[in-house]
Amino acid sequence: MEPGNYTIGKRKSIALVAHDHKKKDLTEWAKYNREILKDHIIYATGTTGAMLEKELDLPIHKFHSGPLGGDQQIGAYIVNGQINFLIFFWDPLEPQPHDPDVKALLRIAAVWNIPIACNRASADFIFSSRLMDEEYSRSMDNYSEYLNRKI
Repeated sequence: MEPGNYTIGKRKSIALVAHDHKKKDLTEWAKYNREILKDHIIYATGTTGAMLEKELDLPIHKFHSGPLGGDQQIGAYIVNGQINFLIFFWDPLEPQPHDPDVKALLRIAAVWNIPIACNRASADFIFSSRLMDEEYSRSMDNYSEYLNRKI
């Protein structure tokens, strides 16, 4: 992707991800925000997606479970511009067998400059922003120096 500004439309493509000890928190948060979520396209990793689909009665595009590659699938969708928003309730106190995948997903979201919420408070602030109902022009950094470096 070239440097410049890219539009996140009024209808966001939102990935919802949660570690095992945070699934209950994400489910409660999603139920509280169901009326907002229903107006957007929702993606999730496997187990989280199945739980949310049942609880919210909304269509969820489900990937594999995180440890089986779901985090990487979401990262690929971010890189391809198909997901432009990440809500990831991760557990900072519990070791994860797929921790490198988690770090890679968060790094990709930061590189591609999409909104990221890693806990309920940050998700609440983002979802209460007036920008949730508007188009948003996000800028992409110029990575040409990195891409053109001599190896």
